[in-house]
Amino acid sequence: MAAPVKIGELLKANGLITDHELKITLEHQKVTGAILGDLLIKLGFVTATEFARTIAMQSGIDFIDLSEVLPEEDALRMIPKEIAEKTGLIPLALVEDDRLAIGITNPSNIVAIDMVTKLTGKQPRVFLVDSDHYQETLEKSYFFFTHPIQGRMEKIIATLKQATGAIPGATIAELIELIIMDGIRKLATDIHISPSDDVTNVFYRIDGVLQHGHCIQKQAHTGLISRIKVLSQLDIAEQRLPQDGSFTFEFLSKRIDIRVSTVPTIFGENLVLRLLAGTGPLLRLDSLGMTPDIIRHVRQLFHKSFGIIMIAGPTGSGKTTTLYAALRELNRLERNILTVEDPVEYRLSFVKQTQVNEKAGFDFALAARNFMRQDPDVMLLGEIRDEETAQIAVRAAITGHLVLSTIHTNDAVTAIPRLLDLKLDAFLLSSALTAVIAQRLVRKICPSCKTEYHTTKDENEILASHNIDKHLTYRGAGCKKCNHTGYSGRLSICEVLILNDHLRQMVFEGASTGNILAMAKKHGMTTLLEDGLRKAMEGLTTIEEVMRVAG
Repeated sequence: MAAPVKIGELLKANGLITDHELKITLEHQKVTGAILGDLLIKLGFVTATEFARTIAMQSGIDFIDLSEVLPEEDALRMIPKEIAEKTGLIPLALVEDDRLAIGITNPSNIVAIDMVTKLTGKQPRVFLVDSDHYQETLEKSYFFFTHPIQGRMEKIIATLKQATGAIPGATIAELIELIIMDGIRKLATDIHISPSDDVTNVFYRIDGVLQHGHCIQKQAHTGLISRIKVLSQLDIAEQRLPQDGSFTFEFLSKRIDIRVSTVPTIFGENLVLRLLAGTGPLLRLDSLGMTPDIIRHVRQLFHKSFGIIMIAGPTGSGKTTTLYAALRELNRLERNILTVEDPVEYRLSFVKQTQVNEKAGFDFALAARNFMRQDPDVMLLGEIRDEETAQIAVRAAITGHLVLSTIHTNDAVTAIPRLLDLKLDAFLLSSALTAVIAQRLVRKICPSCKTEYHTTKDENEILASHNIDKHLTYRGAGCKKCNHTGYSGRLSICEVLILNDHLRQMVFEGASTGNILAMAKKHGMTTLLEDGLRKAMEGLTTIEEVMRVAG
């Protein structure tokens, strides 16, 4: 019988770590005595998900990503939380022949399998899950199972209907708590509390799109706004001017930072809460939904030794995630990488990360100036906002450093006039700028309700204009798992503008964005819209979603 392959060798064989990274990890292990897998994750060489996938491969067990799966109520009902926690399992769903699917973090966890067999009378269907998501998913799933939010919301709204006088503060406090918890449950990034003439509506931004959540009696609106203002230390009496603040919400032993913004409207103050629950795990480029061609281009770009690479797109388009996915591709052990961000969203070992501090006068420009004295190979400037930062970035790029940054523009080509607008010299910009990667996030079709359909006349015209001759594609019918939207999760659509000699000359000569775009397409650039339509044809997203985001 062949000896099992060591996990380090398996990670190397799958291209997840290098010999050098494994050697560094083993040296850390000698000093700290920590488990190899934990160290590899801590040092940022692999994510917990990548490690768990590899363990699953080694053990011959199927892997399931808990960030993409919601445990079903029928499954949670079968195993009490105390037993699940004690035996290290999480119930997932009822599968064929009413067998229970469970997730375990340790492939040799026989106790969990025996316990489920004893309780259900049937052998469970076993999946491996990563340790990072296990505890959080277990806590959240059982909490929302035992504290059904919808029922509590309906009870409060019914109480408000009968209210004649002032609404008690305890009722308002509970309502705010339920609204926020519902946002956390739905993985919302923002919560909108919007007054109209007769009711107050609560909307949640999920996967980049607003979805209606609740309809509340108008008489509760003033109390809701006042309560959140008190939490955020804002002026309750000021209702004529916008205000900004923040507070921390404690949920299942986790602190969630919430930014608050109020704006006066004709029906009362409109309130938006942004939930800053932290970022997900660091991803690799091939996990972002990019095509193999774009991944190859991006990898080549980030291995250059000098120049400026910009990531362009609006707020919330995944620019920072892409930057860090590309940073993971760099040899962090041989290149000195320094970053300044506002704020630091991801932590990456062997990278010197700093954070903007406006009160202390530490901004992007000051950081960039001082980075030049730190013997840098790569500098990441969170955003190019002003002339001084832009000038320093160009100087660093033309003196042999790789500069990475982000910019808010609609597409790759319009980043050029935006940079020129920051008073950059056209010759220096044409020399320094290596590439602009523009991206957007589109919603993925829900795999549980994905159906094939014949494209409409309007869709056929869109496809024909991009030389696509296909009349069958996919969309989501809508189901309970995707909240009847037909979508679940997001992926990126990209365009990569690489400046060759022709394009550099055009930038220097002040050519129009239209001419630059035409030349870039002539040299093989795929636009955001074209990339999106190709992904729609592959059944990853829909034509409607691509047109909403990039049309």
